[in-house]
Amino acid sequence: MEESIAKVQNLSHRYSKDWAIRNINFEIKNRGILGLLGSNGAGKSTTMNILCGVINQTEGLALIDGIDIRENPVEAKKLIGFLPQKAPLYLELTVDEYLTHCAYMRSIPSNKIKEAVEVAKNKCGIGHFSKRVLKNLSGGYQQRVGLAQAIIHNPKLVVLDEPTNGLDPNQITEVRRLIKNIAEDRAVILSTHILSEVQATCDNIVMIEHGETVFQDTMDAFNNYIEPNTVLISMDNPPLVAEFLEIAGVTHVDYVTKKNVRLTFDANPEITKTIIQLSIEKGWGLSEIQLEKSSLDAIFAQLSKKKNYANK
Repeated sequence: MEESIAKVQNLSHRYSKDWAIRNINFEIKNRGILGLLGSNGAGKSTTMNILCGVINQTEGLALIDGIDIRENPVEAKKLIGFLPQKAPLYLELTVDEYLTHCAYMRSIPSNKIKEAVEVAKNKCGIGHFSKRVLKNLSGGYQQRVGLAQAIIHNPKLVVLDEPTNGLDPNQITEVRRLIKNIAEDRAVILSTHILSEVQATCDNIVMIEHGETVFQDTMDAFNNYIEPNTVLISMDNPPLVAEFLEIAGVTHVDYVTKKNVRLTFDANPEITKTIIQLSIEKGWGLSEIQLEKSSLDAIFAQLSKKKNYANK
């Protein structure tokens, strides 16, 4: 049976009187990507800071390859690579100088440092910038250097906090590809408030809201849970709002343009079939229809409501 590289049990922490997280439980095996998803202030950073040994939890356990990070932080941290939201770069150094410094900081033997630097650079696609000063690199390549420092010591667990924040679409695609590559032979925990980020990258997901777990399962299970709640339609002759509202389940009508309408609906799995049939009968001239997934806020609301109901 595959063992867990990271595991948290009943993890709880409070600042002053307020609980930041409460009874968080999850584990990640020795490879793959776990997405830690939550809105800003949900408790993601607190969870990661405890897991990386930055702060000590109020209650519960945080284990790295079976090592209690609170009881034995030095040994546990040897197994962790961490990339915070803002990469800890020394911008006046070259790529080689910076990564060599990181290798020394990670206690890599002197005769192994050059090899470790080369492996990390090649893994992150920055070998051709070895002599480039960091401040002269683009944001995307600075993030690659940040990833390289996180894996320089070949850790078993890599923790990434909002790794694509501030990058342009092309850079985001490249960094996602690198993260997947890194996760082929180690475990990765990726924290983000962006739903599309975990959908594009992660194998499993833990969703936190108001400091509590509201969803925990595979990415496939999560995608199946998200039900459409709006439909975008294009029509040559769309009817008035009142006629749309007569359709069972339709709760709101928004005319995006004169011929494009977004309908919000509730509890009507046959909504598209109904619209197509009515368009034919009434001559609305339907040319396109597309179901849209719920927004992240709506999903949080659904999951939180479900959890609260289950706890009653």
